[in-house]
Amino acid sequence: MTATANLPKRKFDVVIVGAGGSGMRASLQLARAGLKVGVLSKVFPTRSHTVAAQGGVSASLGNMSEDNWHYHFYDTIKGSDWLGDQDAIEFMCREAPKVVYELEHFGMPFDRNPDGTIYQRPFGGHTANYGEKPVQRACAAADRTGHAMLHTLYQQNVEARTTFFVEWMALDLIRDASGDVLGVTALEMETGDTYILEAKTTLLATGGAGRIFAASTNAFINTGDGLGMAARAGIPLQDMEFWQFHPTGVAGAGVLLTEGCRGEGAILLNSNGERFMERYAPTLKDLAPRDFVSRCMDQEIKEGRGCGPNKDYVMLKLSHLGAETIHKRLPSVYEIGVNFANVDITKEDIPVVPTIHYQMGGIPTNIHGQVVTPDGNGGQAVVNGLYAVGECACVSVHGANRLGTNSLLDLLVFGRAAGNHIVANLDRKAEHKPLPKDAADKTLARLARLDASTDGEYAQDVANDLRATMQQHAGVFRTQASMDEGVKKINAMRERVAKITLKDKSKVFNTARIEALEVDNLIEAAQATMTSAAARHECRGAHTVNDYERGADDAEFPLGRNDKEWMKHTLWHSADNSLTYKPVNLKPLTVESVPPKVRTF
Repeated sequence: MTATANLPKRKFDVVIVGAGGSGMRASLQLARAGLKVGVLSKVFPTRSHTVAAQGGVSASLGNMSEDNWHYHFYDTIKGSDWLGDQDAIEFMCREAPKVVYELEHFGMPFDRNPDGTIYQRPFGGHTANYGEKPVQRACAAADRTGHAMLHTLYQQNVEARTTFFVEWMALDLIRDASGDVLGVTALEMETGDTYILEAKTTLLATGGAGRIFAASTNAFINTGDGLGMAARAGIPLQDMEFWQFHPTGVAGAGVLLTEGCRGEGAILLNSNGERFMERYAPTLKDLAPRDFVSRCMDQEIKEGRGCGPNKDYVMLKLSHLGAETIHKRLPSVYEIGVNFANVDITKEDIPVVPTIHYQMGGIPTNIHGQVVTPDGNGGQAVVNGLYAVGECACVSVHGANRLGTNSLLDLLVFGRAAGNHIVANLDRKAEHKPLPKDAADKTLARLARLDASTDGEYAQDVANDLRATMQQHAGVFRTQASMDEGVKKINAMRERVAKITLKDKSKVFNTARIEALEVDNLIEAAQATMTSAAARHECRGAHTVNDYERGADDAEFPLGRNDKEWMKHTLWHSADNSLTYKPVNLKPLTVESVPPKVRTF
């Protein structure tokens, strides 16, 4: 009898890994349909990272200015620097009003206009009339939109009797000989026991891997667990070179100040007191897309117009908005200013610098949330029994750069879509497929190695070196030489990860064991990012490489973007650290394609 046979097992129709916005939106759809659903989360569901989202969720409701989904569709494609798939983008933008009104009916406490409609604020890159002017599209609950959304979805899931496994960590996907996914292995933190959770369908909703960087707005739980599970199971990761740096992280703290600040009218200033974004983006100014604003801020700092003793940040000015507006619309930002910068934003400017924020790449999926892999004939094959939604997935609606507030929309639209697709296609009467005899052997081998270790490095020492390497070699501005060096360093770090030791072998709430297991996921995300970035010889969206920058008058490669050779998605394969590519889908579902052009704002 194998070790796998001795593990306790639980059976579900669907197992969801992750209880953030996308996981709970999917689980709600499934539980309401009467399916037996188990949702795993490393933390209590309302502490998932969606709770940190501040600014809003985008939808072309047109409550406060002229708007329709065509404008939203255009903005998202342009924001993605034409690396987003236009069929998925159309689907998301058309569904946006529906999912927002649905959320409102669930009890989401949106801010209101005097006429009772949902309050909407402007956000970076969101325009009316195809880029002519900023538009108010971000549906907000003050600057705590993600908090309100997560609590709303959790309450609805409690009513629907969703089963939650709180403080559990999923470890590996279980695949049979045909490649079908049959569930996951998981660790119960309270006891340290390992379980097999069998499922007819498994859905990954584990969020991003922002903790591969040293300076990050991401929570400590964001270690790319879903990415690691997928990569170890032979599923490629898509477009991992594209990481969004949010323009307004508090300098020295890495804590996010929502783009809603600039949506409400805050402005960026250099050391001369100049509103410098007027020079770079005459139309959208401070509300240009995030990759563009981050580059402009970096440019100001490099040219000596940064603020502070080291001239290494710029200032965000909010005081002109007035204390009443700040306390009503941006109460959390006020608290962050006091707690993390010792600044009263109603009276003083606050120092900000671009900080890693969001992963545009992830596990490749279609618009139903089904995970897809290359079929060997230039097409895509569905991985039976496996879905992915939210930040861990790559549909791809964000391409090379995500527009603000499209992340909360992404998780609502595709969480709901995946739920609907599973409900429509799951055979409720069918038995679970038999597990392979070695279903949990790889997981048990990982755990056994840690328990048997007597010497080696501490997990956090390896993780901290990994983060420092990624920060140095895959930051806001990249060079080819630096990325090539980064590839060598991260490749070498694989050996260090394999030799991590666990000094405390206890089982009950052993956080050291959890951290060691998380490093197995961090290395997959870091290697995917570094290898993919070094191979992409162009500038596109958040991937800005000094070697490939060109002037705006260069007709062939505008601003360093090379559409002839690089308008394609990267696929990184963990088994041999190799790359393949697939084309960007430029064909929408029902409307005309938006052809590539130079991005100006």
